[in-house]
Amino acid sequence: MPKSRPPYPPEFRERVVELLKAGRSGKSLAREFGCTEQSIRNWKKQLEGSSRDAPSSTEESRPAPRVSSTASDERAELERLRREVRVLREERDIPKKSCGLVRAGVRGDAQAAYRLVKANQAVHSITTLCRVLEVSESGYHAWRTRLPSKRAVADAALSERIRAIHAMSDGTYGVPRIHAELAAEGMHIGRKRIARLMRVAGLEGVSRRRWCVTTTRDERARPAPDLVDRKFVAPGPDQLWVADITYIPTHAGFLYLAVVLDAWSRKVVGWAMAGHLKTELVVQALDMAVGQRQPQSVVHHSDQGTQYTSIGFGLRCKEAGVRPSMGSVGDAYDNAMCESFFATLECELLARRRFTTHAEARMAVFRFLEGWYNPLRRHSALDYESPAGYEKKHRAAA
Repeated sequence: MPKSRPPYPPEFRERVVELLKAGRSGKSLAREFGCTEQSIRNWKKQLEGSSRDAPSSTEESRPAPRVSSTASDERAELERLRREVRVLREERDIPKKSCGLVRAGVRGDAQAAYRLVKANQAVHSITTLCRVLEVSESGYHAWRTRLPSKRAVADAALSERIRAIHAMSDGTYGVPRIHAELAAEGMHIGRKRIARLMRVAGLEGVSRRRWCVTTTRDERARPAPDLVDRKFVAPGPDQLWVADITYIPTHAGFLYLAVVLDAWSRKVVGWAMAGHLKTELVVQALDMAVGQRQPQSVVHHSDQGTQYTSIGFGLRCKEAGVRPSMGSVGDAYDNAMCESFFATLECELLARRRFTTHAEARMAVFRFLEGWYNPLRRHSALDYESPAGYEKKHRAAA
């Protein structure tokens, strides 16, 4: 590892300055991305730009509803029927909100029923709610005035912390990572208890979906040998890198992302984004990785896409002292580590957002990589450490 930190890449500096112009403070950006406030101010002077105001929206006026008249002798009967309809609608709608508490012939949990009554008493009467949920009204009022138990108080405090961690992860963390986050804070809580409280709070993590392969092989090119053979294990940093390309859909067309990951720490050490799939895209990602890490004879493993088998990429690897390695054709398992990262990116960011422009997508991906994934996101393969935390921990132990 180099003793002094290399300069930050231009793409990194541009994204940080954009966040500064968007209203973030220099202090918070420096803490989030590991640079100094003075550096950010210098970058802003070099990259002065203008921002656009979002177009204002207009309101549409709606015509006033027509009011129908009713004969005076029919009003009393009509009002009675309306009251009956309201009661029937209440009794019909309450089971939809009860999350299975109201079932034919089944007595639900009284505590859960009382919580439902409390949550909906502004919409429905307490008497109607208790009747439909088959609990006594007096029991509900006794529950309201009863002091909470020590366990309930502890669960309430723990639930607040779980909500905060879930929000910090942008809604991506499930039980295992929240368990690891609490353990790192010195709170040793069982996973089943965390799962129960998350279920009550309506919180859940995101799950991965299938990912599409985007690179194609050039039949005329001669690929590099496979130096990895599906053994994505490295004894230390900058000994094995894995790389690939994916696409990010936007309303303005696809934005393409090339990444380079260190197999030892799972850290994204190089990345580049562009609206094309030319060789320069993967060369830029490699240049960032080489500039940041300054490796000695690292293996760079990828698939046999035309960008990686091109002459230009091969020459750049030779100049940088990087040994190219390529898996077989059409087999995702030969580049499984990079496919796994893209699955994480897809389920935690891309599947949950829709981007209008390339600039919007660039900023979102930049913040995911440099503001979340590398410094903070806990990785199951790293004993639930973040990539940056894992590297820092091992540097301190060395």
